Amino acid sequence: MSTADKKGNYKLGVIYIITSAFCFALMNLFIRLSGDVPTLQKCFFRNFFALVIAVGTLIKSHTPFKIGKGNTKYLLVRSVSGGLGMVCNFYAVDHMHISDASILNKLSPFFAIIFSIFALKEIANRYEWLAVLSAFTGALFVVKPTFSSEVIPALAGVLGGLGAGLAYAYVRKLGIRGENSMIIVAFFSGFTTLMLTPYLIFNYTPMTLTQWGFLILTGFAAAGGQIFITKAYANAPAKEISVYDFSIVIFTAIFGFLFLNQIPDYLSVIGYIIIIGTAVIKWYFTVHYKKEKTV
Repeated sequence: MSTADKKGNYKLGVIYIITSAFCFALMNLFIRLSGDVPTLQKCFFRNFFALVIAVGTLIKSHTPFKIGKGNTKYLLVRSVSGGLGMVCNFYAVDHMHISDASILNKLSPFFAIIFSIFALKEIANRYEWLAVLSAFTGALFVVKPTFSSEVIPALAGVLGGLGAGLAYAYVRKLGIRGENSMIIVAFFSGFTTLMLTPYLIFNYTPMTLTQWGFLILTGFAAAGGQIFITKAYANAPAKEISVYDFSIVIFTAIFGFLFLNQIPDYLSVIGYIIIIGTAVIKWYFTVHYKKEKTV
């Protein structure tokens, strides 16, 4: 591949990952705007509509739903951890500023560093461990630990990031093993839909037409986020573009201010700066410093 082609793919990857962040920010906004629908019911419809889109994409592209040999167990781990992480994230979005919930969910790359030790036998270096420590320090400013029930949504947000981090470690393992990315998306959406079906049958809460509309939009936004992030990593390595995924915090802060009258407090802003700053420094070290060493 020529240098021009690589630059073109890199730019395309950046555009795709920022578009994905925008879609996931919209998803968080729509979750909140859907109102007092129970969290698990919101999760069900988010995944059901995403499943319809994922299966439709597979059918349109004439891709057979065939799982690679030995990959089912990794798909199950990815789906269980991702599903639990999603429930925690939705709960956090429902009970705190959506920008706070988003930044806590973006602890996932740092959790992925830890889980990659077990999933991929990839041992983190001292700079990566410092990045993990720094990111978790930033999370403390957002969580603002107390001995009251007010801290529960923030802890749920951290657990959401943990679940997503474990899921991403196994997505990477599945990618290394050559699993089709849309199969991963469809399996996750189908598994979580089935997992939440019993709850919906026995605990369904009637919804208004407006709530139905926002949940449908949640599913479309989630599917868009998954599809664009898949396209992003197909065009450029994760280590070179993943930092742009943190643009979700900017989008959710804007949406929270415009539509929900939410303004993050100064401690949360400090936490944002620490976590995003850590991600930027880690990205710079990974991409630029290592390149200089190999020249």
